[in-house]
Amino acid sequence: MAKKVKDPGFGVASTTSAKRIVNKDGSFNIKHVHGKAGISALYAYLVDISWTRFFCLVLLAYFVLNITFATIYVLIGVEYISVEPQSLVVDFVNAFFFSSQTITTLGYGAMAPTNVLSGIVSSSQALIGLLSFSFITGLLYGRFSKPKASIEFSDNIIYRDFKEGKALMFRLMNSKRDVMINPSVKVTLAITEADKEQVYKRNFYQLALERDHITYLPTTWTLVHEITEDSPLYKFSEKELKTLNGEFLIMVSYYDEAFNEEVYKLHSYTFEELLMNVTFEKAFYYDEDGFTVLDHHKISNTKKM
Repeated sequence: MAKKVKDPGFGVASTTSAKRIVNKDGSFNIKHVHGKAGISALYAYLVDISWTRFFCLVLLAYFVLNITFATIYVLIGVEYISVEPQSLVVDFVNAFFFSSQTITTLGYGAMAPTNVLSGIVSSSQALIGLLSFSFITGLLYGRFSKPKASIEFSDNIIYRDFKEGKALMFRLMNSKRDVMINPSVKVTLAITEADKEQVYKRNFYQLALERDHITYLPTTWTLVHEITEDSPLYKFSEKELKTLNGEFLIMVSYYDEAFNEEVYKLHSYTFEELLMNVTFEKAFYYDEDGFTVLDHHKISNTKKM
């Protein structure tokens, strides 16, 4: 008989159209409204986003600042930054180059402010540049120093024959060369069901795993939940499993030698990501010299049983 567990923190209220609780990247799928914004919130956001988005935002801010100050210099008059006035386009380009030299405190000496107003604007921009680059330097340090779990998950969770019955399986992989010590996995199943009053609520179940912790994780690890009479999925047929409104919530934690502390990663699968009657292909093999070769492209490869 499957036993429910207490709400792990996601809330029991639900609806038939509720989205997944945890996104594929491990973030919580929650929209925040009327929240307080500030430097600390901005810092946390910029530390957590991808490198591509981070550098795109840095470049965007750089160009916006320079375009703004270039416009101011054009309005003041480019003759006051040691440039001979020409057409509007040429003047703006020259003002943009002067702005980029000022904000980076570089300065080649060819252009310089020649009156009080242009001196005040350029001095203010230099201060903004110093503060901006100090902030970006802090962000770069924060991004490199923040502990992040180096784990890849298979794209799907699978349902297949196992021993005398059936089992659910998913696979994870060490995506870096860091040594993972004592990795452990906890899987919570959240199923949206209607109660007697036809109010939809989430019911939570702790899934028993064949092994929920190991000593090291140098290659891959396939997690197995055997569907026995104690499993909350025991009462469902294969067809019913594919239509369940539920989610497998996964938390992996381990001690990371590189960061010298414990790190964790969240992940989830919905029943739409469930593959039936397939098995995972091996993701590692031995080369001619006897070395173990781990192929990261094979983390999600499956084959028919």
